[in-house]
Amino acid sequence: MDSSEFRDRGKEMVDYIADYMDTLSLRRVTPEVEPGYLRDLLPSRAPRKGENFTAIMKDIERAIMPGITHWQHPNFHAYFPAGNSYPSILGDMLSAAIGCIGFSWAASPACTELEIITLDWVGKSIISTYGSASECILVALLAARHTAMRQLKNRFPFIEDGLLLSKLVAYSSKLAHSCVEKAGMIGFVKMRQLDVDEKYSLRGQVLDNAIEEDRRLGLIPFFVCGTLGTTACCSFDNIQEIGEVCAKENVWLHVDAAYAGNAMICPEFQHLLKGIENANSLNFNTNKWLQVNFDCSLMWVKDNEALTTALTVDPLYLQHKHGDKAIDFRHWGIPLSRRFRAIKLWFVIRTYGLEGLQHRIREHVRLAKLFKKLVETDDRFEIMGEVTMGLVCFRLQ
Repeated sequence: MDSSEFRDRGKEMVDYIADYMDTLSLRRVTPEVEPGYLRDLLPSRAPRKGENFTAIMKDIERAIMPGITHWQHPNFHAYFPAGNSYPSILGDMLSAAIGCIGFSWAASPACTELEIITLDWVGKSIISTYGSASECILVALLAARHTAMRQLKNRFPFIEDGLLLSKLVAYSSKLAHSCVEKAGMIGFVKMRQLDVDEKYSLRGQVLDNAIEEDRRLGLIPFFVCGTLGTTACCSFDNIQEIGEVCAKENVWLHVDAAYAGNAMICPEFQHLLKGIENANSLNFNTNKWLQVNFDCSLMWVKDNEALTTALTVDPLYLQHKHGDKAIDFRHWGIPLSRRFRAIKLWFVIRTYGLEGLQHRIREHVRLAKLFKKLVETDDRFEIMGEVTMGLVCFRLQ
């Protein structure tokens, strides 16, 4: 495909995408297919010669679309939203065209600097990019583990790392996302899940008691993951209380706000961040509520040195002359390479502005409150938990 054909096919693809979005409500939300359905519709071997693009597009409707769950469908209610918007799609198109791999400043200066600027924009809007919240939480846990191990080695230089590692223990509420437990598995540390109160919130006293109990057993508490907006019911851990405990006990506090963190751009929700000054790191997913398509998770860290010392590997072939004054994000996460995700976030923020994004969040919350009232008029149902944002949990009596 040359540039001339790309122009034609690209315009056709934009038309196809626009038609898809405009007529999405006419499709089934979930597909009626069985596992393995696609093998019967596509050849068992790759084509020896290239095919016409028209034939490829015909197979999109014939073979691919019948197996798609339409997350953008107006009747899709299976999970938290998977945001999308035309500016975000256009930003992704441009990112794909540029095709840079932003592992260092030198690899693509704008890729690094735009990421810093857009996170500053969002950060300042909430008073205070990874691929997913799961990655953010794992990176935070690894940084906390590295910090704890370094402190322990200074105190006990003759004890083997494996023995010290076996003593580390981390905490979250029982309603924390499963990726928190997985982070503990990958990091080879014990992850203890704590009980919540009647509002499904992890409280400081529960955490304090658990830490005291584990210290008596010879364990070493080092990491807590608090949640703002749990997956199960959008409940909120008491960040102020658990933050005070973490500060007292010298334990890393990570705040997972994957869904609800987006709403912090609205002043009326910022009280939920009370105590955030004691957090060491914070993440949320713009693809859940800020009109940015997957994947685009934001993460802030209080002490970037604690993060980078845990993850830095610096071979000669990746070093460059600006390394002493530029940020290289290859030291800030697990993968070496990173996509130019910031450009679609930039497109979305500039297109909608903070006021436009705030309006969408407020409208979703208004609709959730309306739905709650409708459910309450039917005595067959009861509401579970508080309806703070866009999630309403209800059940049959």
